[in-house]
Amino acid sequence: MSPSGLYAFPARLRAALIDPARCERSVLLALAVYTVLWTLYGTVAKSSQGLHYDMAEVIAWSRDLAWGYKHPPFAAAVAWLGFHVLPLTEWSYYLLAMLMPASALWIMWRLSADYLDIEKRVIGLALMTLVPFFNFHALKYNVNTVLLPLWAATTFAFLRSCRTRGPGWAALAGVLAAAAMLGKYWSVFLLAGLAVAALIDRRRAAYFRSPAPWITIAVGLLVLSPHLVWLMRHNFTAFSYAVGIHAAKPLSASVTHALGYLGGSLGYVAVPVIVTLIMAWPKRAMLADIVWPAERERRLAAAAFWAPLLLPAAIAPLGGVEITSLWSMSAWTLLPVLLLSAPAVTVREIDTIRVLGLALALPFVMLIASPAIAILAQRAGPLPSSAQANLLAQEVERDWRALTPQPLRFVGGDADLAYGVIAYAADAPRALPELPQPGAVTLKRDGLALVCFAEETGCQRDAAAKAAAIGPGRTIDVTITRNFWRFPGKPQRYVIVIVPPRT
Repeated sequence: MSPSGLYAFPARLRAALIDPARCERSVLLALAVYTVLWTLYGTVAKSSQGLHYDMAEVIAWSRDLAWGYKHPPFAAAVAWLGFHVLPLTEWSYYLLAMLMPASALWIMWRLSADYLDIEKRVIGLALMTLVPFFNFHALKYNVNTVLLPLWAATTFAFLRSCRTRGPGWAALAGVLAAAAMLGKYWSVFLLAGLAVAALIDRRRAAYFRSPAPWITIAVGLLVLSPHLVWLMRHNFTAFSYAVGIHAAKPLSASVTHALGYLGGSLGYVAVPVIVTLIMAWPKRAMLADIVWPAERERRLAAAAFWAPLLLPAAIAPLGGVEITSLWSMSAWTLLPVLLLSAPAVTVREIDTIRVLGLALALPFVMLIASPAIAILAQRAGPLPSSAQANLLAQEVERDWRALTPQPLRFVGGDADLAYGVIAYAADAPRALPELPQPGAVTLKRDGLALVCFAEETGCQRDAAAKAAAIGPGRTIDVTITRNFWRFPGKPQRYVIVIVPPRT
């Protein structure tokens, strides 16, 4: 294919994206296609693996909406809303997941208009679609991926509020900051980083003397107040979980993890950085202007970029906290602004076309490769708790129906298995692990199913004790094998305890 033919479609796309009359609807259409392509990729490539544990867990939370769980409630609320609009299937879940990065990319597009010309906005958006956080990792919907649009929107509103000091942008910043905290407590680094950016800005006196920051704080606390009340009523259990899982590490281990966080984070965005450096081929002065600009608006944006990204690495070792580079996925909203806003960085038409071509090729190539990826995952042996969850749910419901015509309401036992079963079970039951436990009267009235791996004797003892406390039940030993196309799966034995309702 000739170069002109190779670049024909990217050139037409560029023309649509830089045209003031067409650019906004063209971006929305491009992001819609982006969402569909990656949804198709996820549906096919992960078809041999089943839903990830994190995704099944969010389904369980969404069935018991509350102001908190072991994490804040935003991810569960989005899932609850999404599955009131869409059917609960694997493809719809991947579609819901991809709406998070797609909406974040759209916000980044809008934000970049304050700092970049149209050519740089287009290439900046295209470069961000090459970051794995906005496709591969985003397909696993959880409390990290919902932060992608929340951090982007909060940053956008904050920067507008700092510049205009208008009450509307200030209030919106407060709402979005609270929403980010309701997504995951990791967002405290975003809020602290934005506060640092405001403090080092040359206009800090005018900003802090205006009503804007105090409106932001007041509105944010108001939106957060139901969750704060929930935390107090539940003895700050969500904080206890975070501390128990990630804290109390030796200083040397925390420092190692902090360095790994920084190195891994840079690795994730290596492609946009390298492409920009190749295009600009910056000298020392230009590189300094990219990293820390002299112009005040760009410096404020740079501070709002660097502070939320670097604060975790600086603070985590002091508290003995383990952090991972995956958690930086929401911190890259301003990367295109940082890389491209320097006046000395020039972007040629051919550069934009080439980057658009690369951005277009990636999802199509991955979609073509997705069947092979699914087969490789099957041959490697996916986790049975995910890959066999659909078949296990069918077995549990079949055993349940053999004893009672009543719907299945509760599933307990091994947490991984319980979450997997409730994600696929037709009766949409609740999962008992880590959720408010119903009383004995409710369990006797509705009954429950308990599922364990056959080799987990501790789980079976707990299941037997729980069943005995409720009423007579039946224990079933079953072996499940999930084959994928012509590729055999590994057999796995399970123990299922069915306690039917007592009327």
